[in-house]
Amino acid sequence: MSEVTRSLLQRWGASFRRGADFDSWGQLVEAIDEYQILARHLQKEAQSQHNNSEFTEEQKKTIGKIATCLELRSAALQSTQSQEEFKLEDLKKLEPILKNILTYNKEFPFDVQPVPLRRILAPGEEENLEFEEDEEEGGAGAGSPDSFPARVPGTLLPRLPSEPGMTLLTIRIEKIGLKDAGQCIDPYITVSVKDLNGIDLTPVQDTPVASRKEDTYVHFNVDIELQKHVEKLTKGAAIFFEFKHYKPKKRFTSTKCFAFMEMDEIKPGPIVIELYKKPTDFKRKKLQLLTKKPLYLHLHQTLHKE
Repeated sequence: MSEVTRSLLQRWGASFRRGADFDSWGQLVEAIDEYQILARHLQKEAQSQHNNSEFTEEQKKTIGKIATCLELRSAALQSTQSQEEFKLEDLKKLEPILKNILTYNKEFPFDVQPVPLRRILAPGEEENLEFEEDEEEGGAGAGSPDSFPARVPGTLLPRLPSEPGMTLLTIRIEKIGLKDAGQCIDPYITVSVKDLNGIDLTPVQDTPVASRKEDTYVHFNVDIELQKHVEKLTKGAAIFFEFKHYKPKKRFTSTKCFAFMEMDEIKPGPIVIELYKKPTDFKRKKLQLLTKKPLYLHLHQTLHKE
């Protein structure tokens, strides 16, 4: 085993243990971050084509499966459903496999498959990888969007069934105001509902790519159906909107800015909300406005009650 591979395995092992420790201590936000970052690194190695890799194709497949299990555990920590979860004790069975990947030759303990490497970075990873340019001043880079892989359509979910006395919320994302709106490639918005600790209360949804760009606006005109009755949201919850776009020079999808709406702002009719600088602060403790200019996220809310 080369020194490079030895060091790589040590880093993976340390990351795995950090995530599992956070998980066992109940520090779920930190565990999710660690799992997602490690999963991305493993996916990258599993799909690498460079000739100097010491891993065989079979070993890369196993590495990819471990990445899938990390994502399953991360999803279980964010889910409000208790059935069909991937448990911590299941995940811990994978630590010796990862540690001894060069000699492991048994059947993988779980029926999973490697997932394709996504271009979306895990929370905090982009900030660890590089110092981003000030995106308010610098553009997203030139280039034709047609020359890059098309993003998959959005992951919007249908409205929940109505319940007597319960309120459902539809949020129409109309447009977002940005100084360099016309330069954003394949822009879309990720919508999530978080509690005060940043834990997901509903499934995360992505809009399709924006319908058009005009002057200082990116237009979406798309409806988001909140996946929980308003009365069932926990105190202090907030709905987050993360604006993301593809950066061809760096070849990944980046969060440009975010906005959020708190529970006391849920009321029928139009609303404009302020934009904040990344990284997305789901705990809402260190907020910095993106710009002093009058540029906002424009929404329209509709409440449905039986």
